[in-house]
Amino acid sequence: MGALIHAYGRAVLSQLHGKMLLLSVLPFLLSVALWAGLLYLGLQALIDAVQAQFVQHDAFRASSSLLTSLGLGMFKTVVVPLIAMLLLLPLMILTALIFIGVAAMPVIVRHVGRRHYRQLEQKRGGSVLGSVGTALAAFAVFALAWLATLQLYVFPPAALVAQVLLWGWLTCRVMSYDALAAYASVDERVELRRRHRWPLLAIGVVSGAAGAIPGALWLGGTVLSVVFFPFLAAASIWLYVLIFIFTGLWFEYYCLAALARLRAESEADADASAFLTQTDI
Repeated sequence: MGALIHAYGRAVLSQLHGKMLLLSVLPFLLSVALWAGLLYLGLQALIDAVQAQFVQHDAFRASSSLLTSLGLGMFKTVVVPLIAMLLLLPLMILTALIFIGVAAMPVIVRHVGRRHYRQLEQKRGGSVLGSVGTALAAFAVFALAWLATLQLYVFPPAALVAQVLLWGWLTCRVMSYDALAAYASVDERVELRRRHRWPLLAIGVVSGAAGAIPGALWLGGTVLSVVFFPFLAAASIWLYVLIFIFTGLWFEYYCLAALARLRAESEADADASAFLTQTDI
């Protein structure tokens, strides 16, 4: 717990650094450009497809009855675009993760390493391709779980808990790889992720709780008005980027501190083994 809090404090201070604030600009512009194009080209087609499924399976009557019984009758008119947005949300998270991993994490690694871990050797057990591959593989699991939990949105508290846990797992999986890619060897990365499985997941879950805010804005743009949707979608993307940068800093500080301790332990064990060998001789 002490190591988590210490890394959190360092991440907060680094997040306020001018370089880290400027770092959010490029991933934000990339994400907005990508999603502006995708929404322009495909949003209406997706809404039409969901609408067709509702008509084909007579789902409007069932959804209207369910929402009315829950006291949410006001959402009957936006249930189709709301479901379309729920389907797009995981893709939005994936693009933010990939852009942060490719454009921001190398800067975060250099920022943290040069300021606090200059003596730590870089063994480069990871790569950009490995980062993207890890993100895509984790996202495949995440997307399946996300689709399986969509039905929980009839009871929002359960849906929120599911979203936080899924976000936490995805963030932990991807960010722990990126945080150690430059400094740790493959064996060291595997060992650290094994030893610190629960603290790393805790960082991801806390970040997942913060990640529920952009999701609420994204969906809120659908519920409130089509006019507000583009602005709220852009705001949610910006918040995702800021949250991911802070999360990257938190993971980086925690993982490099853990790596330094692991190497210190290995050196101590090697010295003890050498001493015993000399004694035997």
